Amino acid sequence: MTQTEPNAESTLIAIVEDDPEIRALVTGLLEREGFEAAACANAADLDRLVERRRVDLAVLDIMLPGEDGLSLCRRLRARGDTPVLMVTARGDDIDRIIGLEVGADDYLPKPFNPRELVARVRAILRRTRDVHRATQPMPQREVFVFAGWRLDAASRDLTDPGGRPVELTGAEFDLLVTFLRRPQRVLNRDQLLDWTRGRSAMPYDRTIDVQLSRLRRKLGGADLVRTVRGGGYLFAAPVERG
Repeated sequence: MTQTEPNAESTLIAIVEDDPEIRALVTGLLEREGFEAAACANAADLDRLVERRRVDLAVLDIMLPGEDGLSLCRRLRARGDTPVLMVTARGDDIDRIIGLEVGADDYLPKPFNPRELVARVRAILRRTRDVHRATQPMPQREVFVFAGWRLDAASRDLTDPGGRPVELTGAEFDLLVTFLRRPQRVLNRDQLLDWTRGRSAMPYDRTIDVQLSRLRRKLGGADLVRTVRGGGYLFAAPVERG
């Protein structure tokens, strides 16, 4: 295991899937990879689990009996920052976009390649391990100040010019930090995908556009991230780093 890989043995992944065969398949797959996996048939099962344990990642099926995956993802985001991998059997892109809008870190359409599922799980855990695993060492403190805003990269605390906290999902945080480390420089979509999602990115992946739209809204609609025609995106404000 390399230093960049999450420690599977201390990582709990919840699989929320109503189909017993798929639930058993995914649970067994992740356990063979060395993760601790908890099978949940519905939202109520997950609620009971999170009352007892810290969940490091939730793999949510959209189509669930009772409360669906989108509603469950929204609740998880409202009460904490548990990373979410959304799984959908629907081919319509609108479901994936809505999943990202409500805070999912990534999505995977069914039927999926088991290796791709594991790769996406590992990619999400690598991006979020400093926040969701207390056993990880604290990253070096890095503070960004821009246009009255302040982001503490170690604690992931973002405050607006009025000092009010603004909550970011893991994917939004990764995207913002990517811009803040490279201000006033044009970044194309492929670069953003590589720096925020790494090997889990797929060709023609449009999730960056969705996440960027959400990030712009959370930044108050300010013209901080500009679209450069034919080039990509540019973080326009000067950035001071502490």
